[in-house]
Amino acid sequence: MKRRMAEPYKIKAVEPLTMLTYEERKEALKQAGFNTFLIDSADVYIDLLTDSGTSAMSDRQWGALMVGDEAYAGSKSWKKLEAAVREIYGYKYILPTHQGRGAENILSQLKIKPGDYVPGNMYFTTTRAHQELNGATFVDIIINEAHDSSIELPFKGNVDLQKLSNLIQNVGPERIPYVCVAITVNMAGGQPVSMQNLREVYELCHRYGIDVMFDATRCVENAYFIKEREAGYSNHKIKDILKEMLSYSDGCTMSGKKDCLVNIGGFLAMNDEDLYARSRELVVVYEGMPSYGGMSGRDMEAMAQGIYESIDDHYISHRIEQVRYLGQQLIDADVPIVRPVGGHAVYLDAKQFLPHLQQEEFPAQALAAALYLDSGVRAMERGIISAGRNKETGEHNKPRLELVRLTIPRRVYTNSHMDVVADSVISLFEKRNQISGLRMDYEPPTLRFFNARFSPLSENQELIAAEENVVSTQ
Repeated sequence: MKRRMAEPYKIKAVEPLTMLTYEERKEALKQAGFNTFLIDSADVYIDLLTDSGTSAMSDRQWGALMVGDEAYAGSKSWKKLEAAVREIYGYKYILPTHQGRGAENILSQLKIKPGDYVPGNMYFTTTRAHQELNGATFVDIIINEAHDSSIELPFKGNVDLQKLSNLIQNVGPERIPYVCVAITVNMAGGQPVSMQNLREVYELCHRYGIDVMFDATRCVENAYFIKEREAGYSNHKIKDILKEMLSYSDGCTMSGKKDCLVNIGGFLAMNDEDLYARSRELVVVYEGMPSYGGMSGRDMEAMAQGIYESIDDHYISHRIEQVRYLGQQLIDADVPIVRPVGGHAVYLDAKQFLPHLQQEEFPAQALAAALYLDSGVRAMERGIISAGRNKETGEHNKPRLELVRLTIPRRVYTNSHMDVVADSVISLFEKRNQISGLRMDYEPPTLRFFNARFSPLSENQELIAAEENVVSTQ
């Protein structure tokens, strides 16, 4: 019998949760324009909107806050963070940023020129936005299986080497400033990339003089999947797998708000001295001095400590298993989700969940709103809304995956919270045909999923037709 795993920590402080009535949730959802990003945190029961900046810090991290050096230049806390990144990730040069998109902005401005192509293993919203704003065209080079939620593969985030090779031949290596490899792949369902694939991508790119830059936001989770699934790594420590993984890149952007276990901060890392020199100049313009880059000394102290805590084998094992705990309950109830379950979230397949809705009726957005209405659980859309519009035709980009992301914050919730989430999702699945689609009433020009507003398509303007069947958490 497989032994069950408890949390590898004990709770030292608690934050009370509020439970609104169904009518209160209904009003909150209406005021938010049926966009879960616009719901007030005080009105949320279990918040699975994102794992970005929502981790619970350890007592050692809270203690580290008290010794933060807030010097404007040459901060001692910066030296600690720099040393931690060099030791654990292996890069030569590091620049702190206020969060991951700060690093994406600097990298895109320095590396991209109009007319370039940036291939990647599926897009991410802010990453692609920075690339396109600087004149590049994003090209998806992930394996085809990643676009099918039902296919079970151990490394569904892998780069298709033939797609990458074809692009290099078609446009020329001089028009590819770098290849962006996400580890893990968020938009594919938190799917990992194998060590072999990372090695092969690096070798192919370097034959043509093309840099490989990682989106390393969830790299520790990727390292865990390699330990678990790839031959030859089962007896390796996570920190050793991580170091080898990152050696197959020329640099990375990092949002410290995920695997670094902090609430704010990030960095841009690289091995090229010339790129580092130019990045230092741009950091001053957009972020701050190279020795703080938009972060306070106390936040750099907490991140340095978090980097060491993140590579603890017991911590990361529990992290992945808690996500699987939720995912397995939904699989057992025949709820359509992305399989296999990824590292940071369970993704509902909204196309299969709500087959009566067309993609232009925004099924993932509607399902995320219905989940909040049903139980006060906040999730987020990752589908046609997140994909935006084609900049040339103005038409909606239509990704094959239309998903709702149930994102699990690190060290925040217990498995009892996961049970509540599972019960709500399963309840909605049983009455899925009653869920209405949405129309978009307000559409921002960029990254529209953050601020767009919607209303139900149903004749009586209800998201769920049978109100009496909606579960109340009161």
